Amino acid sequence: MTKKVYLPDDIPAVGKDILTAAGFEVIVGTGRQREIMKKEGTEANAVLIGTQTFDEDIMRAMPNLQVIARNGVGYDAVDIAAATRRGVYVVNTPKALSSSVAETAVAELLAISKNLYQNAKAIHEDNWGYRKQHPGRDVAGKTVGILGFGRIGQQVAEKLSGFGLHVIAFDPFAKSTDTVTIVDREMVFKKSDYVMIHLPAMPETIHSIGKTEFDMMKNDAYLINMARGNIIVTSDLVAALKNHDIAGAALDVFEEEPLPVSDPLVALDNVLLTPHIASNTVETKERMAIDAAHDIVRVLMGDQPVSSVNQI
Repeated sequence: MTKKVYLPDDIPAVGKDILTAAGFEVIVGTGRQREIMKKEGTEANAVLIGTQTFDEDIMRAMPNLQVIARNGVGYDAVDIAAATRRGVYVVNTPKALSSSVAETAVAELLAISKNLYQNAKAIHEDNWGYRKQHPGRDVAGKTVGILGFGRIGQQVAEKLSGFGLHVIAFDPFAKSTDTVTIVDREMVFKKSDYVMIHLPAMPETIHSIGKTEFDMMKNDAYLINMARGNIIVTSDLVAALKNHDIAGAALDVFEEEPLPVSDPLVALDNVLLTPHIASNTVETKERMAIDAAHDIVRVLMGDQPVSSVNQI
């Protein structure tokens, strides 16, 4: 019987071509809502998902499931323990998006430094004089602190190397390099002009950045989060931004996505908000589709996946 790969969301053709060339049937779904996935994926041997929740309830609706592929790095929305109990591999695409996320992180750092969004918005509002009361800041000579010095954090540091910045980082598994000094966690918050979050979402990091950390930061420092929204205590961040305990923030991820327009963050003028776009490029989507498809093929052919996050 032909094995079936279910895609709740469509992927670039290059990924589907890999799957069909291996002899699998590709089923492109109509959405990522729970009940839709349970209905459309009932015969799936493999599923390729994004950031949506994928728990044991959904897995039960797919009794033939052998592998859950995650288009991206983070897999906190997948019930890994349940998948492991059911003998289902969970794989991700850790190498596909690092460069793109790092590029976006640097872009957002520059954007908040130069007030790019506010200045562009001012033109549309016929407010050419906005710039006079809202000068930007040079990044040269400043200190960037990176929380999480893994693949993405390292690429951020590399891409920042030409800006004349001092880069420090906290990561218990990393060592200092010629251009980056590994320091303790508290030092990142106290010394940095820009705190950049590139941590994985796990029990130890969920809601690990809140009032205590914002109180440690300089009043003219910025927070940039490209990781996961639930790493930050959002209410504490809103308070810090309102009280100008920190200068501002650039956020690409949120505890609730899509971010409601009624969220307090939306009303603030010292934040740059983007809709989870750090890896949303043509090239990255193709790389993720390729890497995920290859691991699906490996598992369905009886081989070991390259990027498994659990052990079967």
